[in-house]
Amino acid sequence: MAFDNWGPQDLTAPAKRQLPEVAVQRGMVLEDVQSGWVGEVTRVEKTGGMHVVSLEDRRGKSKSFQLGYGFLLEGQPIRLMPPAVRQSPSAAQPGRTASGSVKVQGQRAQVAKASRIWVEGKHDAELVEKVWGDDLRVEGIVVEPLHGVDDLASAIADFNPGPDRRLGILVDHLVQGSKESRIAAEAMACPGAAGNVLIVGHPYVDVWQAIRPKVLGIEKWPTVPRGMDWKTGILRAFGWPHETAEDIGLGWQRLLGAVRSYADLEASLLGRVEEVIDFLTVP
Repeated sequence: MAFDNWGPQDLTAPAKRQLPEVAVQRGMVLEDVQSGWVGEVTRVEKTGGMHVVSLEDRRGKSKSFQLGYGFLLEGQPIRLMPPAVRQSPSAAQPGRTASGSVKVQGQRAQVAKASRIWVEGKHDAELVEKVWGDDLRVEGIVVEPLHGVDDLASAIADFNPGPDRRLGILVDHLVQGSKESRIAAEAMACPGAAGNVLIVGHPYVDVWQAIRPKVLGIEKWPTVPRGMDWKTGILRAFGWPHETAEDIGLGWQRLLGAVRSYADLEASLLGRVEEVIDFLTVP
């Protein structure tokens, strides 16, 4: 018998093996073993001297749990640790791009390939450029705004896609039953689209909503009254100028300025953009 095992012990801690220690991050999907609750990490806070994580399930309901043992990540048991100390932008990961990939040193941007990423508008293009621009320049992939997808099928036909001329298209509000889902289905029926065109989308009305609310210092995006232009309604709710096209542009620049890396964006956009980049760059 090992006498040094006598005394107070944490009976919830695993005794047989050391579990991997994983720092909690927003967007991480976890399962609490004891209750079976599965949800996405939406908030981490310190209260009463301990760290507590809030997990939101697929129905939008949240529960809070103390960090430590008793969590599964991708089906594997882990010890959930407090978040890593966030460094200032000037000191954070100098060897990484804003998308989190390893920065390629000393390599010039490639000559643009025939393949393209199409997004709905200027703001979508600027957001993709800010986060993935370094990666896309290395790959020689250009992002182009469509200024709407109402005539997407004709645009694809004019592009004439093929094995060496592929298209990845990111569409706003691509959810089941939406106008955008019908447009996407019709577009994929174009000659040459099968295998050479990938249409993906996020669930948001506008790409602005892909910025995590807490990055902007708010709990959630404001609700815009039916019949009001969405961007105008958002800026009005913020108390920002909102009456002219210039106001909209300046408001977007303020929002875009809050984005420093992929960590400031919703996972539902991150996954779709990465999927498009892989489609265009992986043989």
